[in-house]
Amino acid sequence: MTRWATFDCFGTLVDWRHGIATGIELLFPGRGAELLEVYNRIEPRVQAEQPVRRYREVLAESLRRTAAEAGVELVPDDASVLGTGLPYWPVFPDVRPALTALREAGWRLALLTNCDRDLIGETQRRLVVPIDAIVTAEDVGSYKPGYAHFSRFAASFDATRDNWVHIAQSHFHDMVPAQALDIRRVWINRHAEAHDPSIADAVLPDLADLVATVERVHAS
Repeated sequence: MTRWATFDCFGTLVDWRHGIATGIELLFPGRGAELLEVYNRIEPRVQAEQPVRRYREVLAESLRRTAAEAGVELVPDDASVLGTGLPYWPVFPDVRPALTALREAGWRLALLTNCDRDLIGETQRRLVVPIDAIVTAEDVGSYKPGYAHFSRFAASFDATRDNWVHIAQSHFHDMVPAQALDIRRVWINRHAEAHDPSIADAVLPDLADLVATVERVHAS
């Protein structure tokens, strides 16, 4: 039986917070960390308003609203800074060893991402480790925490609870829908967030012990 380990990409494998804060810092020096927290509240709202909106435009519109809420002036053309910089956002140092080890243990790897095909294609080169399948927001016409990514993946690759573990950092975007769909799941709580850990089958602070954890969750 093919065993699938699916991942959220941004926040789990790629340092989304660093990428957003750095892009903001280019425009508003000294305010990247502060405005990141505003942006983090706004982006899910923008995604929910127009699920078919491309992620480049989600980034731009979220930045526009962040600037407006913070009372800083955003030059119109500068709203594209996040989409332009996304292909260079850093991969967490634990990612390549963990993905390599999973592949060596016989797992196939997939990404279920709130992103566009072109952007995730650019990001793949930084992951280096081969990815076997990708489902994007562009493919399904909606954003997580909606169920469409999971449903499309299950239908396309005959994935079920018996051969599938989902791994992600976002409690809201990934753990909640995965629990609702009865998909085995590992929460990568990189920022020691105070969300309910009981909805995950396992919780890790990073990917260092991922292979053993995925194997245990799969066997449970």
